[in-house]
Amino acid sequence: MRVTGIAVIATMAAGCVGTGRAAPPASGAVGGGESSASVSPAESASPAAAPAETAKPSGVEAVLASMSLEEKVGQLFMPVLYGQAADTVSGENQARFGVDTAAKMVARYRPGGVILFPWAGNVKNVRQVVALTNGLQKASPEIPLLIGADQENGQVSRLAPLVTNLPGASVIGSTGDPSLARRAAEVTGRELRVLGINLDFAPVADVNINPRNPVIGPRAYGSDPKKVAPMVAAAVRGFHDAGVAATAKHFPGHGDTSVDSHTGLPVIKHSLSQWRRLDAPPFAAAIGKDVDAIMSAHVVMPKLDPSGDPATLSRPILTGLLREKLGFDGVVSTDALDMAGVRKRYDDGEVAVRAIQAGVDLLLMPPDYREARGALLAAVKSGKISEARLDQSVRRLLKLKAARGLLERAPVADPARAERVLRSAGHLKVARLINSRAR
Repeated sequence: MRVTGIAVIATMAAGCVGTGRAAPPASGAVGGGESSASVSPAESASPAAAPAETAKPSGVEAVLASMSLEEKVGQLFMPVLYGQAADTVSGENQARFGVDTAAKMVARYRPGGVILFPWAGNVKNVRQVVALTNGLQKASPEIPLLIGADQENGQVSRLAPLVTNLPGASVIGSTGDPSLARRAAEVTGRELRVLGINLDFAPVADVNINPRNPVIGPRAYGSDPKKVAPMVAAAVRGFHDAGVAATAKHFPGHGDTSVDSHTGLPVIKHSLSQWRRLDAPPFAAAIGKDVDAIMSAHVVMPKLDPSGDPATLSRPILTGLLREKLGFDGVVSTDALDMAGVRKRYDDGEVAVRAIQAGVDLLLMPPDYREARGALLAAVKSGKISEARLDQSVRRLLKLKAARGLLERAPVADPARAERVLRSAGHLKVARLINSRAR
């Protein structure tokens, strides 16, 4: 583990650097419902090793070696696609991608993943969501998709009312019991998994120390980093129990702002020592539990990076602090790139290029997909972004997929099973328990 000068890391994240890999999901850890199937590693044990000079790449390296430049660039994107089904014709898909269905977009551009939203027509009922996720995976037979959702519960619940109505992070935090954060995350993870969703953009790792914060507030577990950190760590374990990838957000911390990064560019004036004490502990705790991904924040922290760029575009923050100081080598995702906070200084193509240069691996919801993709291709062809740097990000994404059993074959969701698991008696019992313990 690469730790230099951040004392909090020694106590919050001692041990190995997170790689995104975790044990197979535990069976029966949450009462009621059906347990998730075990996640098998995509890279099976190999026979006796051949001499180094004749060994052939396998698993992640074999997939990486087989990919074209265009396919590698495609892996860096997670766009929103429109429609209730993979073959639904949508004018939005035509306008944004030049094809009329989600399936055709996936087949043409080979994105690394997609994210689902009700406002994009993706979430109507259980059987429809299952058919959509299965259809999207069928359109990407070579490398299965990450299919993501913003399912924090509470204030941010993109799959309501299909899923169990679990309390949000602030309610869970008020119980003072990290085991409840783990149980809530496992319930959420199981329900996502049976819908065909394999990555959640949760938990929120921000410490909400500004009572006027308009964008985090009850989405955080609390205002004390010593209490938030174990909640975040427990939630990561819960998602992994369910076999779903977890994302800690929003790095380097979005808790001390009175500006919403959806509509403006927040400036947080924490010194490095304040950041170590207030913002870093929950992220360090998540890394200590092998969190799969960490999402960047569209916030400026001038004492961490005086350039004026938001953290999403900041190499000193994403590479210097997150990768080199905290030792994280998993996937770094941007927050949504259609938010105003990241579009103040650069056009959409330049934003994509600068994000990758800063240390990002996954570009979430670019507002102009074709411009961003074209800018990245041009940057690699010109040497502005080296092929080795591109391979770093693609390798991390492929490792995440391998860790969740998605590299070689996407699981096929079963609508009948999804209907049994979602809002099952055991899951509703967990929600009632948490609410009963809230203070």
